[in-house]
Amino acid sequence: MEVVIQSYGTRVSIDNGMLLIYNESDQQRLPLSQVSSLLVYRGCSLSSDVVFAAVENDIDILFGTRQGKPAARIWGNRFGSISTIRKQQLEFARSTACLPFIQDLIRRKLSNQAAVLMLLYKPNRTTDDLINEAIAYLEKYAGKIREHAPEDRSEVFERLRGWEGSCSKRYFECINAHLPEAYRFERRSQHPALDMFNALLNYSYGMLYGKIESALVKAGIDPYIGLFHRDEYNRPVFVYDVIEVFRYWADITVINLCMQQIIFPEFFDQEAGAWWLNTDGKRILIQSFNDYLDEVITLNNLERSRITHIDLYAQELAMMFKHYKHQG
Repeated sequence: MEVVIQSYGTRVSIDNGMLLIYNESDQQRLPLSQVSSLLVYRGCSLSSDVVFAAVENDIDILFGTRQGKPAARIWGNRFGSISTIRKQQLEFARSTACLPFIQDLIRRKLSNQAAVLMLLYKPNRTTDDLINEAIAYLEKYAGKIREHAPEDRSEVFERLRGWEGSCSKRYFECINAHLPEAYRFERRSQHPALDMFNALLNYSYGMLYGKIESALVKAGIDPYIGLFHRDEYNRPVFVYDVIEVFRYWADITVINLCMQQIIFPEFFDQEAGAWWLNTDGKRILIQSFNDYLDEVITLNNLERSRITHIDLYAQELAMMFKHYKHQG
């Protein structure tokens, strides 16, 4: 399980082989075998014994930002597999073979978005026409991507980014039209969020970034060698590629919280028009998203938890890179 350390003044240490989490009002002991990761926020501290124990027991330590993204992480000084995978990953990234891979990645994203919109249906509701139109729009562009013949790398990537952006705009417009009034938003906003829905979504995406980066590193993949997203200094751009396959899980979690109307303005701090989840809001979202990722589902004929499916996908990518043979 993921252990979240966010209450100001909380300390984490090792006591008789157990993880000891304590502050002025509470303390908790956990067996290391039950912990998969530690997510730590500002104002909290770890002992060096915790770091050594985490490395020895393959426990990720992530330091989270206000948006939920990992600002830093601690892991052992090794990747999860041989360097051949990362060498071949670089060869694959430079080749035309990555173009069909990216096309498939975006088609999967659009298909998943259409599946999310289907969850918004309700019998005899007039706005269901908006859902039908949005799904048709996504399917149209999925078809265009499928039929698009690979050409100059930079040109095709620019075109794909444009289509992807257009589809995302239509997707979120449709979601917005079906949210309860209190959670509706003017536009998709990220840096920073300008409303409750976007603050929830940004934070859940941030959590997902951390989980995907962990899966890639464990599989022996370099998260900084991207295929589709532009290279950015000190940015794990391959995480930005892979997250497109799983982003809809965060969308569903946030939509469900809004539909249940259990998120309120007091769960946020507002600063100069920006919305930030506070401790209570984080607690609800983190628990909801982790519970969702822990659910067992059948995907690719395998019955596993969603978080395990992320690990399996990273392992499949590692095998693809390992066995890639440059043509020509």
